[in-house]
Amino acid sequence: MSDSTEAQIRHIYEEWHAGTNSHDVPRVIALYAENATLETPAILAIYPHLNDGILRGRSEIEKFFIKVLGVLSKEFRELYRSGLFLSTGKLLTWEYPRKTPTGEQVDLVESMDIEDGLIVYHRVYWGWKGFQALLAAGGKNDS
Repeated sequence: MSDSTEAQIRHIYEEWHAGTNSHDVPRVIALYAENATLETPAILAIYPHLNDGILRGRSEIEKFFIKVLGVLSKEFRELYRSGLFLSTGKLLTWEYPRKTPTGEQVDLVESMDIEDGLIVYHRVYWGWKGFQALLAAGGKNDS
């Protein structure tokens, strides 16, 4: 395992944001390793039968993104971030703050373990406004 380069980290940071905002699932999924893990309470809003909020494998993560970007399409349009991120070369973290220059949005912190230029473990932490969106999405979900 080698540390990811600064260019690889910046690529993931920019592409993940652009792909999510444009709902371009293939663009987002291309950033994940084949055996990646995703951990987020949004999984439970989409798949209530899962009890740990964890998905494993690129194909499962892809199915999740297709569904979550549909259910939360309003919340995941033009997410604002400051342009600042933290990275150690192996860990990439940034915030989507609740307060933005144009109002409020879902508040999230993205934390990703990076190996060889790909996301291998992705954790999403939801703030209060994001949590409220998850509760509402859970009520809309028909799976």
